[in-house]
Amino acid sequence: MKVSRVNWHALAVDEVLNILKTRLQGLDEDEVKERLTLYGPNELRREKSRSKLVIFLNQFKNVLILILLIATGLSIIIGEVLDAVLIVTIVMVSAVLGTFQEYRAERALEALRKLTAPEATVIRSGVEKRILAREIVPGDILVLMAGDRVPADARVFESHELKLDESSLTGESTTVTKIVEPLPEDTSLADRLNMVYAGTVVVYGKGKAIVVATGMNTEMGKIAEMVQEVKEEKTPLEKRTDQIGKILAYLCLSVAVVVAGIGFFVWHYDLLTMAIWAVSLAIAAVPEALPAVVTGALAIGMYAMARKNAIVRKLPAVETLGCTTIICADKTGTMTKGEMTVRKIYLKKFKNELIEVTGAGYEPRGEFRIGGNSINPLELKEMDLLLLGCLLCNDARLEKIENRWVVRGDPTEGALKVLSRKAGLTDDIESSYPRINEVPFSSERKRMTTLHRSKDGKIIAFMKGAPEVILSRCSTLMVDGEVVDLSEDDVEEILRINDDMASKALRNLAFAYKVFNEIPEKVDESIERDFTFLGIVGMIDPPRPEVKEALELCRKAGIKVVMITGDHKLTALAIAKELKIFRDGDIALTGKELDSMSDEELEKIVEKVTVYARVSPKDKMKIVKALKKRGHVVAMTGDGVNDAPALKSADIGVAMGITGTEVAKEASDMILSDDNFATIVSAVKEGRRIYDDIKKYLFYLLGCNISEILIPLFASFMGLPLPFTALQYLWINLTTDGLPAMALGIDPAEPDVMQRPPRDPRESIVTKRDALLFLTFLPLATTIAILLNFVEGLRVEPLTRARTRIFTLMIMIELLIAISFRSLKYSAFRVGIHKNKFLILAIISSLLMQLCILYVPIFHEPFKVTYPTVQDWVMGVISALMVFISVEIVKEVASRISQHKIV
Repeated sequence: MKVSRVNWHALAVDEVLNILKTRLQGLDEDEVKERLTLYGPNELRREKSRSKLVIFLNQFKNVLILILLIATGLSIIIGEVLDAVLIVTIVMVSAVLGTFQEYRAERALEALRKLTAPEATVIRSGVEKRILAREIVPGDILVLMAGDRVPADARVFESHELKLDESSLTGESTTVTKIVEPLPEDTSLADRLNMVYAGTVVVYGKGKAIVVATGMNTEMGKIAEMVQEVKEEKTPLEKRTDQIGKILAYLCLSVAVVVAGIGFFVWHYDLLTMAIWAVSLAIAAVPEALPAVVTGALAIGMYAMARKNAIVRKLPAVETLGCTTIICADKTGTMTKGEMTVRKIYLKKFKNELIEVTGAGYEPRGEFRIGGNSINPLELKEMDLLLLGCLLCNDARLEKIENRWVVRGDPTEGALKVLSRKAGLTDDIESSYPRINEVPFSSERKRMTTLHRSKDGKIIAFMKGAPEVILSRCSTLMVDGEVVDLSEDDVEEILRINDDMASKALRNLAFAYKVFNEIPEKVDESIERDFTFLGIVGMIDPPRPEVKEALELCRKAGIKVVMITGDHKLTALAIAKELKIFRDGDIALTGKELDSMSDEELEKIVEKVTVYARVSPKDKMKIVKALKKRGHVVAMTGDGVNDAPALKSADIGVAMGITGTEVAKEASDMILSDDNFATIVSAVKEGRRIYDDIKKYLFYLLGCNISEILIPLFASFMGLPLPFTALQYLWINLTTDGLPAMALGIDPAEPDVMQRPPRDPRESIVTKRDALLFLTFLPLATTIAILLNFVEGLRVEPLTRARTRIFTLMIMIELLIAISFRSLKYSAFRVGIHKNKFLILAIISSLLMQLCILYVPIFHEPFKVTYPTVQDWVMGVISALMVFISVEIVKEVASRISQHKIV
């Protein structure tokens, strides 16, 4: 029974039941099994899950890995099995590490998916029961209560003040009251008041609905399909590693041809000898551990970020976030707590001065202050009554679940409940004033009144609502505990205060009360007159306390933060100004203004816009597209279904783990398990560190390997014998390219990592400064030191002893230079020589390996070495230190010149 596309909102309940062949008592188990087979499980189609084997094999889809494996094959051909085994070991360890981390991330994502409507209540065979949301089928009868996340699209047939938060779908933060009656066929999605949609949340009341669509057929599913159509681009790191791989491929070929040609035509060696030399030098010219270090650095960074509440779905996303220039952040729940909080209270007693309430979110902890001084609110009679009204004229519940305070019901009422708790009013007090009747809230009335029996038997009524409406129902007001007549001047003053509070984006509710000697005969609007006005409560969804510090770090790091929200412009601007996102000269745009602009017009001003309000999913895509056209690396944070297309389109999408919808998580590259904007800052720092470390490793290897090429070339021009044998070359390559180089790949962050602007995404990984210093000066200094010692050694010693001296010297220079490469910008002494313990251990290990070659006789013949003399060690240490110190001096001078130019 496949159901064709139907306008369910336009049908009467009986028609819906007939089409779906269901009933109000629900389906039976046999019908459910049949429909599960027909429609499939109620879940979104996701990217096909990858097996461990597929993830493992994907680690080898890299030009560098292929070059490395070819080098391994050549090593075996020339008989260097040990070298080949070590190379393969590095590759395999790297692949296993990458597989483990990516598979672990996939598993973590699976766990996060359970947060999206894991269970639901349905009626089956006339009995209410809790089931897994994925087992829901069309025709099921949903039972909806406050706090439930709707698991599927459904047609409402019973509503008792049923209100939903549909912001995850529409971006509109105002709750929507549901009805039962049919609506016109052309009713827009946001106005289909008789429908509930998957992923939205019940905030008030209760109701029942008939499931009409599940899985990919829901409105959420349609957006998921749109997300899948967005083309993914390679990250900056992927582009750069591909580029390096191609460059090194050409380098290997060039080195092999040049060396073989010089050896054959200039040195007059036989062809076989030169072939072995060409292969050895080709292997030395390739930083064979680069893929291992890149993957390892990303994987270790990913693990560190996971411990800090950021789960990365794709390894390169770590580096991409590190070069982000603009973060487009969703306001509600990301920069703010997503929890309405009372900030200000107006009482006539204090005239124009407002009472400030501290604390943020639903945690009932805070102070009441006036003029900077703390006060006890219960000592003021009108304040005591106002707080009692907040507690009693309220249908929300405040609960603590696993050390986290949550509100069951309307967020606005939740904020009022928290306010009363901050003043010390508890559930015991609430039970002392049982509710006996009410005049319910409606959007037309803009007010709500509840009647309670007090301890002395009297009836006390509390009314809350829009200030102008409440004032119209009052004849008196309370000032300093005394009830006085409400004059026209009082009304004007109160409305002026209300407007002033509203201009600061506060959502205002006024409170009034009235005492009856007995229960009124008729409880309706007729009782809502001659009340006594108490005061106004102003609330807002406040910024997270830690976000201000995170934004300051972003500013220091040269990262611009843009607020994008579906909320009103006034509210967005108030939060943006408080967080200093919006400053003088900045532009704020609404979705309507954005729609009227062409792509070209937006591109011209997009870098000046810091606030976007009342935007649609299409608008967000337009914003991201404009920023990317201006050359920015864009990160987009969000949690709702409406954020998903932009998350996918951005260079890196960051979804929320707690409040995020499944569609948003699927579209993202990274998930914040604590929904905290501040977590992104630590991710940025980690991304920058990783990129720095990859550059350190790359330049270290290239600088040293260029030296290894220049030495035999210059030696041939000087008419000298071969400085190193093929096996010595391979050993130098292994001892220095192995542990020390990999230790640089996990080097701690430099002190200024978050005080420099983001990298230009178009910037080459090899800058002019770096090329001159590390690829020219360092190789030349090393070459000169080696050849001077070689010439001196040949003058007084046999070739074997001369080679022993420069063989050890080469390793000593490269190990000392590894310490220098702890910073490409500053002297190693400035960043701290001993801070990378792994590097120190790696250097000690490599030196011990070299000592084994020098002092274990069995290795002398194959390596063509002998026991070094004291003079060899003295000359070696002095020469190595001279190269190290010269590089440090040049680095420091270059750094000071650069700083002087900036100043």
